[in-house]
Amino acid sequence: MKRLALIFVGLLGTAQLLSSCKKDFLDENPPSLYTPQTVLVDSLGFEAAMAGLQSVARDLYTTDSPGQGMLGIMQEGTDVAIPGQVQGIEVPYYNYTLLNSQDGGAAYFWSQAYRIINNANQIIAGAAAAPGTLRQGYKNRISAEARFYRAYAYDLLATLYGDVPLVDQPVTTPRTDFTRTPVAAVNDFIVTDLTTAIPNLFNASKAASGRIAQGAAQQLLGQVYLRMNKPDQAQTVLQTLISSNQYKLISARYGVRTTSPGDYFSDMFVVGNQRRNQGNTELIWGLEQQLNVPGAQTNAQQRRMWVPGYYNVKGMIIADSLGGRGIGRMRLSNWVDYRLYPANENADMRNSKYNLKRRFYYNDPAQTALFGKRVTGLKGTDTIYFITPYTTKWNQYNPADAFGFGTIKDVPMMRLGETYLLLAEAQVKQNNTTGAAASINVLRTRAQAAQVTASQMTLDFILDERARELIGEEQRRLTLMRTGTLVDRATRLNGASITGLTSKHLLLPVPQSEIDRNVNATLAQNPGY
Repeated sequence: MKRLALIFVGLLGTAQLLSSCKKDFLDENPPSLYTPQTVLVDSLGFEAAMAGLQSVARDLYTTDSPGQGMLGIMQEGTDVAIPGQVQGIEVPYYNYTLLNSQDGGAAYFWSQAYRIINNANQIIAGAAAAPGTLRQGYKNRISAEARFYRAYAYDLLATLYGDVPLVDQPVTTPRTDFTRTPVAAVNDFIVTDLTTAIPNLFNASKAASGRIAQGAAQQLLGQVYLRMNKPDQAQTVLQTLISSNQYKLISARYGVRTTSPGDYFSDMFVVGNQRRNQGNTELIWGLEQQLNVPGAQTNAQQRRMWVPGYYNVKGMIIADSLGGRGIGRMRLSNWVDYRLYPANENADMRNSKYNLKRRFYYNDPAQTALFGKRVTGLKGTDTIYFITPYTTKWNQYNPADAFGFGTIKDVPMMRLGETYLLLAEAQVKQNNTTGAAASINVLRTRAQAAQVTASQMTLDFILDERARELIGEEQRRLTLMRTGTLVDRATRLNGASITGLTSKHLLLPVPQSEIDRNVNATLAQNPGY
């Protein structure tokens, strides 16, 4: 048997030697391939691709890389927030003298937007080439969802950078010849994507949880029309959205905490209440996250950004009622803390203790002398990080993860409250101050706040109202850059925390790495960088 085994091994080695002499031995012939051409042929493939696209979009506002301060870029250095426990990457966004073409934040938003665009391009191209065995209605709908994401990414790019390369087909090989397309042409491309998508999307009552419905595309289109200074067209599409009756403002307690203290505005931001199928009739678009679902939990830093590190104060311990473990990487500006709302903090529900946490009480039972008393008069403690007012919208606690590594809270991207604010903006731009006041009063009635009059209606007032309604939700920098008000509002309302802000910062620098790689064409830099 031993001799036979040796003969077999020898013959096998000879066969391998002989076969290796043939030229076709090195030809690649994998038995299977995972490419868009092989995957985007049935609904399973398209659904997997859409899940991937959603994941890339979610990374925009849940990332802790390239730095844990990334999410602060959209808030700090504006009118609503100042730095807290600084990480580094956010520093040039309040010390603007340091913002240059090497900036990591500007590079991240640029590259992430183009990741969304290329993924969307793959789905759109795949749907156009998909076999006839796949229903045409499905192909139109999946393509429409991808067009929404592509439009969102291009709107982000146009707002942040102005002219940008327009890529409408999948990039499958390296390219070094990009040029910047004028923002007017980019805007037209966005509008075409959205107007093509809207009739092919399900309405909200039919769309699956977490998927893009008509309302999301309509809201984005209205916002884009405002950026294009076409308020009449914005008003038309936003009023169509409101009158569709697919969405309804939350005006009564609902969901998982109805027996606990709270109010109906705060109910929208509780885990278990955030989605339409959980009772949130106001949600238009949300990025979903879920505990114990593979790929559905991130190391998002929103809670760590907004919730202060109160547990660093003697007599305080991490608690669900206080939002879990925050770090206080930023804090609300003094303008938000002390001047945005009326002196009576209960006059506006959005400023109630359930929505803006202002008072703290010692909660460590081991500290018997302090337990239950209000935290006041701290000395030797940096209260900017530890005890400071904060929005409760990002409160989230998982008892199995008290340290707070992961996040299981959905990211609200659009809701009906913002629709009314965008409509009021469109009306003000058309000098319809009476209509604008009526739109704003819909929200103020819901918040049990004092009514406003036509004489109060200005863009500045609407931006104030956006802060009252959307603090912690909207990407404030995008709003102020879109409306051209960043310099005025940031310096006037939050100037003590800001250095070197000028009109050039109404656009971010094009990443120098992109310019350097683009050796076969000129990718021009924005002025001043």
